[in-house]
Amino acid sequence: MTRLMWLSLATAILLLAQTVAAQARLESLAPLVDKISPAVVNITTTTLIEGQAGPRGIVPEGSPFEDFFREFQDRNGGEDNRPRRSNALGSGFVISEDGFIVTNNHVIAEADEILIEFFPGDGQPKKELPAKVVGTDEKTDIALLKVEASGPLKYVTFGDSDTARVGDWVIAMGNPLGQGFSVSAGIVSARNRELSGTYDDYIQTDAAINRGNSGGPLFNMDGQVIGVNTAILSPNGGSIGIGFSMASNVVVKVVDQLREFGETRRGWLGVRIQDVTEDMAEAMGLDKPGGALISDVPDGPAKEAGLLPGDVILSFDGVEVKDTRALVRQVGETPVGKAVRVVVMRDGATKTVVVTLGRREDAERAEQGAADESQAPVEEDATVLGLTIAPLTNALREDLGLDATAEGLVIMDVDEASEAFDKGLRAGDIITEAGQQKVSTIAELEARMDEAREAGRKSLLLLVRRGGDPRFVALSLEE
Repeated sequence: MTRLMWLSLATAILLLAQTVAAQARLESLAPLVDKISPAVVNITTTTLIEGQAGPRGIVPEGSPFEDFFREFQDRNGGEDNRPRRSNALGSGFVISEDGFIVTNNHVIAEADEILIEFFPGDGQPKKELPAKVVGTDEKTDIALLKVEASGPLKYVTFGDSDTARVGDWVIAMGNPLGQGFSVSAGIVSARNRELSGTYDDYIQTDAAINRGNSGGPLFNMDGQVIGVNTAILSPNGGSIGIGFSMASNVVVKVVDQLREFGETRRGWLGVRIQDVTEDMAEAMGLDKPGGALISDVPDGPAKEAGLLPGDVILSFDGVEVKDTRALVRQVGETPVGKAVRVVVMRDGATKTVVVTLGRREDAERAEQGAADESQAPVEEDATVLGLTIAPLTNALREDLGLDATAEGLVIMDVDEASEAFDKGLRAGDIITEAGQQKVSTIAELEARMDEAREAGRKSLLLLVRRGGDPRFVALSLEE
């Protein structure tokens, strides 16, 4: 009985100590706020909007009410006919004493004037300075601004967002809903969130973030910026405790490039890739899914180095490739012109290829204006794997807008109850490879199916092109 009492007493003391420590930790954030708030700024942008020539946006053009609304506007001074200025609000933070400021690109996009308002503090008068844009990056929604101040400015530094743990306390600062400087606190709710961008790596937090907080900093308890507040998930436009901040380890690389070059310079490998699923891994004889499967190698660094469609990238520059998202980010963060070792699985064996990276921005500019065409033919030939297919003919090539040298099998129809339909294959798609070998006849496709079955494979890997864009699809061979 005495032993039990001592055990209970020890447990109570431990719980009390933990409670006291937590309360001491959260007693007040004021000292930290006082330290870092002078580096947080409000951003006001002004954009000149051209006036409307008529009552557009009120009634459809040609409507019988068009003359009525035009007369109404004229009687009220025709305000809609004159150019007007539109103001927008956001947040940002100073990262150097000489006046470099980080915010979101969408805060300052298309702005004619940008005004930075500094948090006064300690009874100091409000200070405003005009800012110029140093550079922007739409992919991460980051912009770098610069102000010219009469003296050194208070600034904050970036922390390592990779060390942030779910449950860590964080502070969001900014200008929510145009109400002026504001602070909110919460925890890291989740890590590595994706929204819609190629380079997304968001920290999710329940610290209150509202419109106007965009571009403001997310601080850890050491006063370091671990994120840039960018977006919220909300059915009504207000905070419901689901906010997203772009991770600082992404932002730092972008800011460094904008500061040095005025633009981003991301590495470019020059391949089209897709994730390796379990059925694809089985079809290719891999031990487990993982890596990035190359579906196409257009003209570029990878093609010059000898990478091929069907190669599975296992390692890039000494780092294991988990999936396509990880590879895209790693390539983008690698310096342009660097020669990197790429380890691939090809024909059941590993192979190392050295690739000198190009620049993604140059490649994207070269691809602008390219349009995909796809038209499904109606002629039928044979049915396999839930697909009605036919060999390419000159007439089909012309109908599909393909080059005269294009080879493969045209998917004429897809059984909607089939696995092929579930995996996205549609009429008009072109099968160019089966079992990682080229096919141009139905007999060749059936031969690849027989070879896969004889090798004990349960599925067949197809390389399918749609409008010129390739992807691999594994279809089950089991009847």
